Amino acid sequence: MAHLLSASCLLNISSSYKSYGQPLNQVRTPLPTSFTIQTSKSPFKRLVSQRDRAGRSYVVRATAAPVSQEVSAQPRSGSNQPNEPSKPQRVMVIGGDGYCGWATALHLSNKGYEVAIVDSLVRRLFDHQLGLDSLTPISSIHNRLHCWKAITGKTIELYIGDICDFEFLSETFNSFQPDAAVHFGEQRSAPYSMIDRSRAVFTQNNNVIGTLNVLFAIKEFREQCHLVKLGTMGEYGTPNIDIEEGYITITHNGRTDTLPYPKQASSFYHLSKVHDSNNIAFTCKAWGIRATDLNQGVVYGVRTDETSMHEELCNRFDYDGVFGTALNRFCVQAAVGHPLTVYGKGGQTRGYLDIRDTVQCVELAIANPAQPGEFRVFNQFTEQFSVNELAALVTKAGEKLGLDVQTITVPNPRVEAEEHYYNAKHTKLIELGLKPHLLSDSLLDSLLNFAIKFKDGVDRKQIMPNVSWRKIGVKPQTVPAN
Repeated sequence: MAHLLSASCLLNISSSYKSYGQPLNQVRTPLPTSFTIQTSKSPFKRLVSQRDRAGRSYVVRATAAPVSQEVSAQPRSGSNQPNEPSKPQRVMVIGGDGYCGWATALHLSNKGYEVAIVDSLVRRLFDHQLGLDSLTPISSIHNRLHCWKAITGKTIELYIGDICDFEFLSETFNSFQPDAAVHFGEQRSAPYSMIDRSRAVFTQNNNVIGTLNVLFAIKEFREQCHLVKLGTMGEYGTPNIDIEEGYITITHNGRTDTLPYPKQASSFYHLSKVHDSNNIAFTCKAWGIRATDLNQGVVYGVRTDETSMHEELCNRFDYDGVFGTALNRFCVQAAVGHPLTVYGKGGQTRGYLDIRDTVQCVELAIANPAQPGEFRVFNQFTEQFSVNELAALVTKAGEKLGLDVQTITVPNPRVEAEEHYYNAKHTKLIELGLKPHLLSDSLLDSLLNFAIKFKDGVDRKQIMPNVSWRKIGVKPQTVPAN
């Protein structure tokens, strides 16, 4: 049963919002405008072995406001019913409180799309569990959206709940009626998935079941909705041949066929992404769903045009051994005078892209949707670097800023090739109009200056890796409660 609350109200997050044996303090957040409150099952029932079955969490939906119609937000052919007047596309950003999702939600809203964020806020819970924190201060989701509305006049709707709860997801789909669903709503860290059994199980359950629920919601409630799913280049592994975009044509014993490119995932997280891809491909074939799988490389950077508008809109900057990626970690290490930690031989090569290109790629996929029944795969990155190359670039940029940057080799906690061939194709998004922001000296300077600005908040105990692929089950170090 929904209840309409007007003016200012307080939202109490359910008492079932817990970490492993460490309850998260109850949050009371003032909401600036009117909200529709609905109850749904606890979004975190898979995170804890024992929970209060009577606990209830709140589903929050902010009231909508009209958004300006811009050319980029207009539906393409086939997305409207006949004779339906043109109007901005409605885009649901699942996982919109996270690093990529937040930047994407703001970018699409700024471009004239009608946007809704769907998020369980579990990414914030992970920090509480492990004693981690973003280097940059992150405002509550309600304060973020209030700030966005105050600056731009645009409203982003908010649904708080877990997509693994199909009742919640069904209500959300029926309420918002998305034309496109951008799916960032997964546990995205390979090290997190390798901490212990419970987190491996959570990662696969959360990611695979959540995606299945999204697919069923599209089939049952919004058949023309275009799914834009964030995958990972890690699905491919590091084969000794060129990596194609999703498919490869093979001739074997005189016969030729085009098949999905072989997958060689290297963590329980990456395996969950492989399962997602298979499930999406099957439902496109069986149900006629339209889907674009964006196999994204490693994302770096903090600022987009929208997140730079106000400090309340600032994005995450993770530098720890669980959620921090190599370039972020190296910049923070250089800023605080810690040697850059290269895992093993340092020849591990991956695709990289700027956060500004992430939001650009998602917009291009939405504006140029897949056809009904089509499962497209785009490799979403702009450049390739080895870990050693990144370390050299940060060292050079640090020296220009007067930093004495040293590099050390540490035992590789992962199970991976440390020297290998890597050549991945990434032409489809360029053909759609992607204008890449390449990793320049000025951008490295910006990242380093950002790290220097906030270096007093760096927790040095989180710099070294403490999750081992071979010793799974060894608990990571955490910060004692004050």
